Amino acid sequence: MATVPLSARPLPVYVLAGIRLFNGAAGLLAPEMLIRRFDPDRDPPSPAAVYAFRLFGIRTVLLGLDLLTHSGDRLRDDVCEGILIHGSDTATAATLGLHGHVPPRTAFLTTFISAVNTALAIGAGVSLANSSKDKRK
Repeated sequence: MATVPLSARPLPVYVLAGIRLFNGAAGLLAPEMLIRRFDPDRDPPSPAAVYAFRLFGIRTVLLGLDLLTHSGDRLRDDVCEGILIHGSDTATAATLGLHGHVPPRTAFLTTFISAVNTALAIGAGVSLANSSKDKRK
C-alpha cells in the first residue's frame, strides 16, 4: 500500500477523516448514546440497533483510516466512494425526518452533518483532481 505524507493531503481530506474517525469510534464505543438520539423513548436500546451502530462504526473508522493511509488513484477512489456514501447518508437522514421517524431536531442534525460530510467529500475530490492536473503540467 502506497502512502503519501499527511502534509500532502488537501484540508477537506483531513477534516473528513477526522469526522469519520470520531463518529466511527462513537459508534463502536458508545452506540447506546447515539441510539438515544434516534430513539429516546426506548430504554434499553434495541440489541439490533447496538449491533448496527457497531457495524457501521468499524466501517466508518476504516474509511477514515483509508483517507490517511491511501494515496494516488486509491485515495481518489476512496474520496469518490465517500461522495456516494455520505450522499446516501444525507438522503436517508432527510427521509427519516420528513416521514417523522425521528425527532425533528435529530433529523435536522443528522441531515446537516451528513450534508457537510458530502460537501467535504466533494471538496476533497475537487482538490485531488486539481492537484493531479497541476502535477501533469
